[in-house]
Amino acid sequence: MAISLTNVVGSAQTGLTTPGYNVTADISPAQNAKQWAVTALTGTQTGVGVHSVASPFTIAMFRPQNPQALKPVNVLSGMLAKVPMNTYKVITRKGVLPLAGQSFKNMVITTIIDVPAGSDTADATSVRAAMSAHIGALSQQSSGVGDTLINGML
Repeated sequence: MAISLTNVVGSAQTGLTTPGYNVTADISPAQNAKQWAVTALTGTQTGVGVHSVASPFTIAMFRPQNPQALKPVNVLSGMLAKVPMNTYKVITRKGVLPLAGQSFKNMVITTIIDVPAGSDTADATSVRAAMSAHIGALSQQSSGVGDTLINGML
């Protein structure tokens, strides 16, 4: 994969001042993945812990186990019979306390990216634009999404 996380600059969140995350390569959960553990925090993040066995804080990125390619078009109709999807995932796990004095439970954030086979070559610019817009929207609204996770209001 062309992904190699280094220090991650966090996006704005209510109650966090210039959040940042130092990561180190971790053992990936699958052959088709890379994983990093958060080993240090920067900025002000009072009460936030780094990765541990009891309270994991990891970011994993997965590519398709068996990447699919397009099959030839139907000779009679000139149409594609089926367009397979290549699925990519980014999964962040963070141990969180459901109640003071209790054991940690894992919060899981999953982004799934389904890319139609063939579009990586026929329309790479649109694939990149979609990814740019997706991450940009999440980044722009990071604090709002965080607020929604706390107060339930959209």
